[in-house]
Amino acid sequence: MIETQATNSAASTASIAFNSARFLTSAAALNQCPEDFGAEVAFAGRSNAGKSSALNTLTRNGKLARTSKTPGRTRLINFFTLSRSDCRLVDLPGYGYAKVSHSIQEEWRKHLDDYMSKRRSLRGLTLIMDIRHPLTDFDMMMIEWCEHRQLPMMILLTKADKLKKSPAQQQLQKVRTALKERPIVQQVTAFSSLKQTGLEEARSRISQWLVAGSPEAEQDAGDDSPA
Repeated sequence: MIETQATNSAASTASIAFNSARFLTSAAALNQCPEDFGAEVAFAGRSNAGKSSALNTLTRNGKLARTSKTPGRTRLINFFTLSRSDCRLVDLPGYGYAKVSHSIQEEWRKHLDDYMSKRRSLRGLTLIMDIRHPLTDFDMMMIEWCEHRQLPMMILLTKADKLKKSPAQQQLQKVRTALKERPIVQQVTAFSSLKQTGLEEARSRISQWLVAGSPEAEQDAGDDSPA
């Protein structure tokens, strides 16, 4: 069932300081990624859907993820550290818009598949969709992939400020209805980097995934287990 709001506690949210995000490294392939430990949440989206702007808004750092007038230019997987050393945000390459050769796009897809299939620390995926053009073929491919791996996902319908309130709510409900039979989608939220709509809901869900998936949380759970 799609939840309209994240349900984690305030303590969990507070434990992740999003404005602490700093660039860690970039990787062109899985073997170039940082050590696979702790917990990380990845961001994916069709090029020009507003993924970089969403990341910058979530972290209150306008320069964290590069925004470009040429969507799809970034071909690397970019990692960002947070206030907890065992937690990271990951910016995946955008797809579906870049004017590059078919062979290069296939190479990007292979690296994305390797990362998402083999990265043990990946705890959730935030899928970015332009609220005016949701549920593209790429979006559905990502949803089906997450279903296959049983990886929880959240959808941010970005650029909500481009629509008036009533049309935006209609689009939000349309997407929720279309995905109501896909329990892997835990949350669908209208999001605006300009007006910061949906900011706290998105942070809350990401914090929930990161804190629950961190070694510290797993150790705490083990300590609470009955003897």
